[in-house]
Amino acid sequence: MDTVIPESVNLRSEQLAKIPKFLQQKYVDSGLIAGCVVAVIRNGEVAHLSVMGKADIQRDVDMTEDSIFRLYSMTKPITSIALMSLYEDGLFQLTDPVSKFIPAWKNLEVYVSGSYPDFQTRPVDREMNVQDLLTHQSGLTYGFFVDMPGATTPVQLAYKELDLGMTDVFPPTLEDLVNGLATLPLEFSPGTAWNYSVSTDVCARLVEVISGRDFDKFLTEVIFEPLGMHETSYEVSKELLPRFTVNYKPSTGEELEIYQDSHGSRYSDPITHFGGGVGLTAPIADYIQFVKMLMNWGELDGKRIVGPRTLEYMIRNHLPADTDIADHAFDNNVVRPPGAGFGLGFGVTTDSAAAGVIGSEGVYNWSGAASTVFWVDPVEDLAVVYLTQSMLAGLPTVADLKALVYPAIID
Repeated sequence: MDTVIPESVNLRSEQLAKIPKFLQQKYVDSGLIAGCVVAVIRNGEVAHLSVMGKADIQRDVDMTEDSIFRLYSMTKPITSIALMSLYEDGLFQLTDPVSKFIPAWKNLEVYVSGSYPDFQTRPVDREMNVQDLLTHQSGLTYGFFVDMPGATTPVQLAYKELDLGMTDVFPPTLEDLVNGLATLPLEFSPGTAWNYSVSTDVCARLVEVISGRDFDKFLTEVIFEPLGMHETSYEVSKELLPRFTVNYKPSTGEELEIYQDSHGSRYSDPITHFGGGVGLTAPIADYIQFVKMLMNWGELDGKRIVGPRTLEYMIRNHLPADTDIADHAFDNNVVRPPGAGFGLGFGVTTDSAAAGVIGSEGVYNWSGAASTVFWVDPVEDLAVVYLTQSMLAGLPTVADLKALVYPAIID
């Protein structure tokens, strides 16, 4: 991958050189992760690229800049951009009820009591709209939350029983997913709280219904091909399999255990469920292309994906009265970042002091279940992409990287 001298984009080489040394010592040598790749981008140029550790410990395969990673929820921003490209065609309004496109969602209800399949419910205060989905204020949830620390709700248990909202087990298609969700109550009435959920998968189904195309084909034609993201896919081909990383369980202090092997995983099978919330795989070079497009306000190398004003609107905090996620979150929501709101598909830093981490207000970002993360800072024209494969490890990587990257800025 081509990189530039950091000083050419007003970054200090000496400071950026701390990144691989720090990550190697704290994360790789300590056994927290097997390996990682990290890129620092400024003014549209990659000013730093670090590669360290192993892609596959058991087979002794080194991590490389060409290694392919499971993106999990870093699929979500791509989906949100895809849906908003159709908004620019005038094909829907954010205030449109979801039932306009998915009629089975016309009479959704809210959980009151009971357990699956004997729920007691009440009518919603208002219908769910498209904006509720993009901002995770829909009332939907995730089934895999059952396996996370904290209180479990009866609705989450029902999701898990029906394989809805899991990380690696899915219904056959997006249509099957939304039909299954239509049979279950919401956690709360749309717009009244924030809860991380399968909302973005429903956004992907909206893309299919509105565009008349399968979601994977839409992404390929509208985003991946124009941006040159030629190895971003739901399936890992036999040719790419040697570059596919192993996904490891969180470290217990002993040798890392495999969560999902690179060989024989679901990614090698024919895929029919093209998730909007999870599912894509990519090397870092491909995701950098997506991030560069965001940094350049919706365009890269003459290929425009969305308009600048659309993206500006997407990265605003869309929570009521500009509140933070922590103040607006559903009682059982497990994601509560301080000093952060939520836009249309992105987390947004509203108060870096409250977040307790250096950076600008207005930074937008998201992460993935295998401990991947990216952020874009429009104030500094700066972005970072970090890819590893450590499942639900809860590592402080973002704070560590921000502490290392921001001091490198010298203008």
